[in-house]
Amino acid sequence: MATDLRTDLTTASVIELDDAWGAHNYHPLPVVISSGEGAWVTDVEGRRYLDFLSGYSALNFGHRHPDLIRAAHEQLDRLTLTSRAFHNDRYGAFCRDLAALTGTDTVLTMNTGAEAVESAIKVARKWAYEVKGVAFDAAEIIVAAGNFHGRTTTIVSFSDDPAAHDNYGPFTPGFVTVPYGDAQAVRDAIGPNTAAVLMEPIQGEAGVVVPPAGFWADVRATCTENDVLMIADEIQSGLARTGTLFALDHEGVRADLYTLGKALGGGIIPVSAVVGRGDVLGVLKPGQHGSTFGGYPVAAAVGHAVVDLLATGEFQARSTELGAHLHARLGELVGHGVAAVRGRGLWAGVDIDPMYRTGREVSMALRDQGVLCKETHERTLRMAPPLVISRDEIDRAVDALAAALQA
Repeated sequence: MATDLRTDLTTASVIELDDAWGAHNYHPLPVVISSGEGAWVTDVEGRRYLDFLSGYSALNFGHRHPDLIRAAHEQLDRLTLTSRAFHNDRYGAFCRDLAALTGTDTVLTMNTGAEAVESAIKVARKWAYEVKGVAFDAAEIIVAAGNFHGRTTTIVSFSDDPAAHDNYGPFTPGFVTVPYGDAQAVRDAIGPNTAAVLMEPIQGEAGVVVPPAGFWADVRATCTENDVLMIADEIQSGLARTGTLFALDHEGVRADLYTLGKALGGGIIPVSAVVGRGDVLGVLKPGQHGSTFGGYPVAAAVGHAVVDLLATGEFQARSTELGAHLHARLGELVGHGVAAVRGRGLWAGVDIDPMYRTGREVSMALRDQGVLCKETHERTLRMAPPLVISRDEIDRAVDALAAALQA
């Protein structure tokens, strides 16, 4: 069947088609995007919008970054897939340079962020049994309240978000939940069967929640003292989003394993990875874990181009400088429809004052102002503009938010 590329499509007709044939597992804003470039997208009727969400940080480099598009096109013209039954000429160099960029030993390539988290969980348990000596089937992983690591059955087993968790049981055991940002709670939860601590350096879905200063240094010390792996989920927070390569870098702390995704695929294809200590990832032997598309040539080509962009430091610097401006401008709205602002770099959680509107209502009003954003947990806007955005475009978006709050 031919792809539908008609020019007479309307917002209403496309949404009607989506509703008729697609599962209703999302509640998108009623806007139908047909093209994008940089920080801007255009809908089917020709209206332009400033993208202030970046595909939940998958579009850190904006829409259709020329270096990434070129890498994808060149690889598509040569070779798309071999499976891991054979070597390909893109995989090894991608792993080498991603390891060099992240200061790690070994790279395990997967596709989606959830697959990376699942892989890290499997590796941590295997390491606990084969290296640490935890009793078989007794390994525990400490996680944080308010977490979001994906939507597989195992991952939602330790979610406390009813929308993600409820009615998907029976659930996978082996997880211990503690309050996010409470280092003493982490220490108290560790026992002889603890394999790992798995947390987001900054919680994204929860509303861009930054833990107290010193939290990660305490967790690192606790993990080291107790021979426990520290796993940082940097799928949303990593790859320059907060002004450093990893959000954990703000605390001067290193994890044993990092999960990466979203921006690693440049907003083009799903690319994810677990990177970290070679002795830990080394517990995997041939046939014990894998993915047909993990590290396939197109993924390796695009991921390598992403690594090259990050190696310059340009995007980390942009996020730092422009992030300071974004937070300063958002801070001006506190007390004027905004209750609080949190975050780092070009990442912000904006709590809407209950006296004004819900997050959904503000998102709709922002859309009418030509800015696309999305709510999380009813009254919080999660803002994550592409790192290619300009200072003037940030001002335009914040001015639009002020107008939306007063509309």
